[in-house]
Amino acid sequence: MTTVALYAGAAAAAGTDKVQLDTSPRTIGDLEDALMALPSADATLASTLKACSFLVDGVATKDRAHRITDARTIDVLPPFAGG
Repeated sequence: MTTVALYAGAAAAAGTDKVQLDTSPRTIGDLEDALMALPSADATLASTLKACSFLVDGVATKDRAHRITDARTIDVLPPFAGG
């Protein structure tokens, strides 16, 4: 099982700040597909995810082809405003 933590605008767009996935996504693109399958998913979530970076067990990436191997936690981080 993979835990996906969503922050700030990503949480607002998804309608939740945490998702438990029964299957493990193989890539960041697969993760986006899984998040877009949420009942609350809409165009706002889709556009937000395109701007996000992802922390896969603490390693940052924006590459949608990034392979996820045995990740237990993935953080979805939208761009932050301010200092």
